Amino acid sequence: MIVVLKPGMAQKEVQAVADRIESLGLKAFVVVGKERTIIGAIGDERLLVDQTLESFPGVEKVLPILKPYKLVSREFQAEDTVIKVGGYEIGGKKIHVMAGPCSVESQEQVLGAAIPAKEAGATFLRGGAFKPRTSPYSFQGLGEEGLSHLAHARKMTGLAIITEVLDPRDLDLVYRYTDILQIGARNMQNFKLLTEVGKLDKPVMLKRGMSASIQEFLLSAEYIAAEGNRRIILCERGIRTFETETRNTLDLSAVPILKQLSHLPVFIDPSHSTGKWELVTPMALAGVAAGADGLLIEVHPRPEVALCDGPQSLKPEKFSALMRNLRKVAEAVGRDM
Repeated sequence: MIVVLKPGMAQKEVQAVADRIESLGLKAFVVVGKERTIIGAIGDERLLVDQTLESFPGVEKVLPILKPYKLVSREFQAEDTVIKVGGYEIGGKKIHVMAGPCSVESQEQVLGAAIPAKEAGATFLRGGAFKPRTSPYSFQGLGEEGLSHLAHARKMTGLAIITEVLDPRDLDLVYRYTDILQIGARNMQNFKLLTEVGKLDKPVMLKRGMSASIQEFLLSAEYIAAEGNRRIILCERGIRTFETETRNTLDLSAVPILKQLSHLPVFIDPSHSTGKWELVTPMALAGVAAGADGLLIEVHPRPEVALCDGPQSLKPEKFSALMRNLRKVAEAVGRDM
């Protein structure tokens, strides 16, 4: 439930209400808005059966949160969440593009994607050092060596890093290198991993699972938020349907639905969703038109020899052309690039 406080309360008074809520066995999450301060009282509401929160000093009213996901819902927070990272704000007016190879293969390869991506206007470098693959015989990533290549590219270009973490045992290692932790589609319901990243102070990009409903997607985000980390970015990356012409089916309707149901930033991944480089540009343009806050795009200097996902990767010159077209669509919908 949401505890709405009276205007003008001092921080000490706000904390007293939060402490009282937690003394009843619930978690208290304080959100300071432009006009009001609210406290989310999250947990088993049966603990309040003999309590009346409206009687607390400084409480104006108490409202129920009807959605099963609480902290990430628009009911809990009406204002859009804006996440500051790498000198940028994600979730504001500016649309961000995270570009780079699916898998880190070498320092030369990463720089071959990062430098032209930066020149074209990308603001983040994506790249996998640990790769979840369908086959156990496929390339699984370079591990820490790959992370060091990403860190070198960051030093050379100024691009902040987003990379995937697969296992809670690797969290400390990945945490030291990356600016944003990515949870891939296959781990969307790895609740132990979600819980552990929720305890950290770095932003998390959570990808929608291949067969996950939007409610399941938001409940996975809730696992992260419930541990204290509310710097979450949602990413629609395509879902599994009966269609065989594309790798997955990009659910563009998820963008406005997620923006309606949640206050979290929403990205799309047109590379993984389509599996074909020639479909990346039209789907990226459509995603921005639908209201996405950013894009995750695979760029490789030589896709024909890529160790992972070459067919869906853009060459640098194609990525530059995409960025030019994205600026036109962004301007048309009142956004910046």
